[in-house]
Amino acid sequence: MFRKIASLEPYALSLMRMVIGFTFSLHGMQKLFGFFGGMGRSGAVAQFPSLLWVAGALETFGGLLILVGLFTAPAAFILCGEMAVAYFRQHAPRGPWPILNGGELAVLYCFIYLHLVTAGGGAWSIDRFIRKPQKS
Repeated sequence: MFRKIASLEPYALSLMRMVIGFTFSLHGMQKLFGFFGGMGRSGAVAQFPSLLWVAGALETFGGLLILVGLFTAPAAFILCGEMAVAYFRQHAPRGPWPILNGGELAVLYCFIYLHLVTAGGGAWSIDRFIRKPQKS
């Protein structure tokens, strides 16, 4: 039974990647376009050119790349770094514990993206379809 479950890993990876990419892109759309109430639920958007605007652009377009599985590893590498910076700039100064400083999502996204850097996009990714099969 465990072999059967393990054989589904590439598909589970793809589903995780799609959900993460979708939800992450929504954070960027809040910052760039004011969707879902905007930043702080006030409808505010990030001003160009600010660090918050760059974060919104990375989150929107990087999240969409992750969603479809295109350039998964390089996009995930950049987003992993963005989340590490977000955590240490915005959350860590409020205290050492993510549960108390509001940084749980930043930590989770950071480490999920780190995993995607090494694991790739999974079975259902554009990367997999455009990659040329290697001959043995």
